[in-house]
Amino acid sequence: MTTATCLRLNAKVEQIENVAPAIERRSLARTNATDVLVEIKAAAVNPSDAKAAIGMMPYAIFPRTPGRDFAGVVLEGPDALIGKDVFGSSGDLGIRRDGTHATHLVVEADAVVEKPASISLAEAAGIGVPFVTAQEGFRRAGMPNAGETVLILGLNGKVGQAAAQIASWQGARVIGVVRKDEPYVGHAHGEVTVIDSSRSDVAATVRELTGGKGADIVYNTVGEPYYDAGTKSLALLGRQIFIASVKQPVAFDIFAFYRGRHTYVGIDTLALSSIASAEVLRDLVPGFASGALKPFPIEPNAIYPLARAAEAYAAVLGSSRDRVVFQPNG
Repeated sequence: MTTATCLRLNAKVEQIENVAPAIERRSLARTNATDVLVEIKAAAVNPSDAKAAIGMMPYAIFPRTPGRDFAGVVLEGPDALIGKDVFGSSGDLGIRRDGTHATHLVVEADAVVEKPASISLAEAAGIGVPFVTAQEGFRRAGMPNAGETVLILGLNGKVGQAAAQIASWQGARVIGVVRKDEPYVGHAHGEVTVIDSSRSDVAATVRELTGGKGADIVYNTVGEPYYDAGTKSLALLGRQIFIASVKQPVAFDIFAFYRGRHTYVGIDTLALSSIASAEVLRDLVPGFASGALKPFPIEPNAIYPLARAAEAYAAVLGSSRDRVVFQPNG
């Protein structure tokens, strides 16, 4: 039995400014031999963590300890894992069951992934949801191939950056769309061509850049604002991935869809268990181990203790582009 210090959300609130997580001491214990007890060294704060706190995730239970992503050291569990630095992510942790914004976590052994030696625990904690989302989209739609073109709508968001990294790692050509005049801010294994949608017609520019063919994969991380541009940018037999919506309907052109022989794929990583999320992360470990993939940088001013949780949740729904993490045992 271990006593953990945990954040607790007892009920949803209407605005992020009203979120006031309690800090409680709670007893944790492994319930079977295949569980592990992890001492959490870092836990990312995702927009979904904050949105769940204000009632935007109807399946989020209360009270609960939030948090979907983590990195730490295995204290108890199968002998092969004890003492290992591990990381993980989840669709159910922090939403439907107690999560990672705590000093300790009990989770299934199959839900932890051994951390590559080349990255820090804080960086590993920040991989989680963005990379799982990006990779799951490609897994479902078909991984990018060398010579294919991947168009990423919302390039500089965290999922957009992760998708750009994965696509370029796989040898695809990457074109990204931003809303204003700015460069790509992330890492990529190859060149990333940037289109400023405030100045250019996205679909026309994509056609021009691809010799009229269009994009083999469109990764729409934004939703309806880019739906039309993304659909018009698709090549014959193109695949389009959707991960977000701002709850506005779109006009679906059935004729263009079937004549183009297109495939549309919807991704909701909240539906993935901790074990399923770990399976996705294992696909990416070779990329991080080789340096072809890079974790998000963790800036010192984006590291928070649990006592400043309200500030951290507000930051991820505010204007900050930093990957925000807790260091519960720091």
